[in-house]
Amino acid sequence: MFEVKIETSFSSAHHLLNYKGKCENPHGHNWKVEVYAKGDKLDKSNILIDFKVLKKEINEIIDYLDHKDLNELSEFKGESPSSEFIARFIYKKAKERFDLVYRVDVWETITSRASYFEEN
Repeated sequence: MFEVKIETSFSSAHHLLNYKGKCENPHGHNWKVEVYAKGDKLDKSNILIDFKVLKKEINEIIDYLDHKDLNELSEFKGESPSSEFIARFIYKKAKERFDLVYRVDVWETITSRASYFEEN
């Protein structure tokens, strides 16, 4: 098996619903996103997936989230936009574009990360 990973980032605001504590108030993060792809077949250039293509497509997804209040986006309306929820959102969008994507990690701080993947 081969695995590739790209990293990107975005800044946004959010507040958690059904939560008691500081995070129920509007606040922002500089989110780091890691997208993983895996597969067992390389192309004619011995590449699993072109980093440049993967980054471009993932950044189109990330641009939708960048400098937004996530609670105001239609996909997040009435939902608590936690790191876990954001990871799943990015994963689902990435999976529509690349079948090889199998995991997304979202870091809201340098020490706190949530992942989303689906078990086979």
